[in-house]
Amino acid sequence: MIVVTGGSGFVGKALVERLAQQGEPVRVLSARSERAFAARGARVEVFQGSLYDAESLYRAMIGAHTVFHLASAQWWGRKRDLERIDVRGTQNVIAAARSARIGRLMVLSHLGAAPSSAFTLLRVKGQVEEMVRTSGLAYTIFRSGVVFGQGDTFINGIAQLLRANPFIFLQPGQGECLLHPLYIGDLIEALVRSMEHIDTVDQTLSIGGPEYMTFNEIVRTVMRVTNAPRMIVPVPPWTLRAFASLISRFFPYFPLTLQWLDLLAGNRTASMSTLYDFFEMQPRRFEDTILTYMRGRRYSLELLRAMLRRRPRRIA
Repeated sequence: MIVVTGGSGFVGKALVERLAQQGEPVRVLSARSERAFAARGARVEVFQGSLYDAESLYRAMIGAHTVFHLASAQWWGRKRDLERIDVRGTQNVIAAARSARIGRLMVLSHLGAAPSSAFTLLRVKGQVEEMVRTSGLAYTIFRSGVVFGQGDTFINGIAQLLRANPFIFLQPGQGECLLHPLYIGDLIEALVRSMEHIDTVDQTLSIGGPEYMTFNEIVRTVMRVTNAPRMIVPVPPWTLRAFASLISRFFPYFPLTLQWLDLLAGNRTASMSTLYDFFEMQPRRFEDTILTYMRGRRYSLELLRAMLRRRPRRIA
């Protein structure tokens, strides 16, 4: 049995579907009341529970050999949400995993995560990593570059922001920070293969795609693919942080968030050989991949829907 937290998220959905396709027994921890859902014809058990309910966490993990802990407030959560879901939630997952004697805990983090980071998202992810390393459980931590795909937040967020203004795109600084974009399919492949690789146990793997790209290069690539040319205007990062903090009060799901900007605060790269060395994988290139799903997509409507979404009710 494999347990997945955050199974309704971008990475979680793709992982659950892939595991189900392989015929793996999958149990998704969910606060909602669904009993099961279909993943290309396979039935996946949905266990009603919460990261903050120790009993339901323990019962969800009984009989499991692997737990993929993917639940996070990393994109739209406020600081208190990150501390509640990522930090406190991980503490509860670790406690339940110990009691249920699970075989390995898999956690997804970010390149650049560190407990001493000055940026909230990276600091919280660093704290989560330290808790996992000192948990006494067998673990694998994946420090990933920016993950992109048809339902991602970061790259699709750029496309939505390009539609927010028909003339200019406000860029933090000169856009010179290096990023290491990784396609969702390649990330899922690495997560699944890691279950069979004993050399990944008790390891922190930093992974990314086959190329380094500056933020400016990524923006210009998205402009070309989505046919949305704009004048790029560099502005001080603190200006965009103030704007993101203000607009999030009225539109919680506006694509520009403080966490989004945290990832642009410095270079976020890993060795290009990690995926091949561990899993013999050749990851996909950025522009070639986004051409398959971004061209012709109606991002103006997606931006409107995002701005009209309400913040979900808090779970105590």
